[in-house]
Amino acid sequence: MATALAIETSCDETAVAIVKNRQVLANVVSSQIALHQPYGGIVPEVASRGHVETINWTIAQALQESGLDWGAIDAVAATSAPGLVGALLVGLTAGKTLAMLHQKPFLAVHHLEGHICASYLMEPTLQPPFLCLLVSGGHTSLIAVRDSGVYETVGQTRDDAAGEAFDKVARLMGLGYPGGPVIDRLAAEGNPKAFKLPEGRVSLPDGGFHPYDCSFSGLKTAMLRLVQKLQAESPELPLADLAASFQTAVVNALTKRTIAAAQDLGLSTIAIGGGVAANRGLRATLAAAAEPLGLRVLFPPMQFCTDNAAMIACAAGEHFDRERQSPLSTAAQSRLGLEQVLTLYPKMEPPKQSPWVLESLKT
Repeated sequence: MATALAIETSCDETAVAIVKNRQVLANVVSSQIALHQPYGGIVPEVASRGHVETINWTIAQALQESGLDWGAIDAVAATSAPGLVGALLVGLTAGKTLAMLHQKPFLAVHHLEGHICASYLMEPTLQPPFLCLLVSGGHTSLIAVRDSGVYETVGQTRDDAAGEAFDKVARLMGLGYPGGPVIDRLAAEGNPKAFKLPEGRVSLPDGGFHPYDCSFSGLKTAMLRLVQKLQAESPELPLADLAASFQTAVVNALTKRTIAAAQDLGLSTIAIGGGVAANRGLRATLAAAAEPLGLRVLFPPMQFCTDNAAMIACAAGEHFDRERQSPLSTAAQSRLGLEQVLTLYPKMEPPKQSPWVLESLKT
């Protein structure tokens, strides 16, 4: 399989990795958490400038870590969608430049496909079909993985992504940014049954509820009202119990829908991807629910849950081995459906030579 060098700059991590045959040879991530903490969230312009400042260092560090030179690299890849356009442009421009400079094929990669492929880094023998629960700060989806580049979204959040809900609830509890890790730590010390919170079901027009879609806006509102009520009663919030109750509501909603989708679709393997895949409550609850049903659940290693370039390189390798590549004219896109992944790899004709070049070659 291909040895791919990939760049990931879709949001607030500058990452470069080299992967061969689903084995990570180098994985460098420069986090921007400290840059965005004063604002309580990600500022796109700050993210873009941060990528410009660190991109050259991360590329050099990845090559040094791998011990490879450019002669050993088969292809160059970069995330092209979805994400913050300014941030994407930094990595995409760097990737195209390296591909041209070293005369390597270029592959534009869909960020969400990268999260799906993160499970390949833990389980190199994994092959479709399987179900992927992709749960992060920007996305919460249940995806039937049919083949490389062939995906069907069967369920998703109708509003906030799970990770976004964690961040917003952490902010209203006064816990700062990012919210997911701190709520996860507090939840381990609290009572998950201390407060009853809504599940986040999505109603259907003809009655009943959608089996796989979910909503976290009602849960977020319920937490806001609960916090306001508790603050009126006492200046000190029961943070651990609030965190445990909130996390349990999110985890139970995700687990219920994931197990139902796997059983209904006849898929025996569930791969988890995205930053919220690092949540200990989700890992324990989903694994416990799947085991008696004979379902296999795969969680990527912690370093491959959040945004990283190893997952992008792995996705690029899957496409390169199928003789796919992307034109250097590929643009950065803030939105691109996962079902449109293969549009990133159009069948490319050899470049046409001008009459002057052809004449020069003859002489």
